[in-house]
Amino acid sequence: MVGLLNKSLAATIDLYTHAKQAHWNVRGVHFMALHELFDKVSLDTLPWIDDIAERAGQLGGEVSGTLRQTAKSTSLKEYPLGIAEDRKHAMALADSLGEYAKLVRSAIDQADDAEDADTADLFTQISREVDKMLWFVESHVVTIGSSSSSSAASPRKRAGKRR
Repeated sequence: MVGLLNKSLAATIDLYTHAKQAHWNVRGVHFMALHELFDKVSLDTLPWIDDIAERAGQLGGEVSGTLRQTAKSTSLKEYPLGIAEDRKHAMALADSLGEYAKLVRSAIDQADDAEDADTADLFTQISREVDKMLWFVESHVVTIGSSSSSSAASPRKRAGKRR
């Protein structure tokens, strides 16, 4: 479980940096709304970082939370650089959130398989929250873009399902 938690910790810290990258670099007609939303995503991610790290410690493990450890261990794709346009940042952050949601759902299943109900519960709580974040971010993609949502997968599709 400690290995799973450390892998999840790396992805969570990385997700935080994706949200901050979008927050710092977004430009466009929807700047203020997205700037504030991206900051909220980053701030709402911080408690997960602490909860995941503390759970690894509770299980007697060593927490791997340095920047270098995170960069080596994250499973999230690199956040795209060189973009500024509001819609592109919303889509990129939605992709990161969807990828992270899949990782969290897998962690729930792994914790269930290991009969670690407390760790599974931690990841279930995070899963509910990340789905809500993904919905908020993707709602801006639809609003900013055309009335068709064909350019972005639905939150359910993007985040994957639990078995």
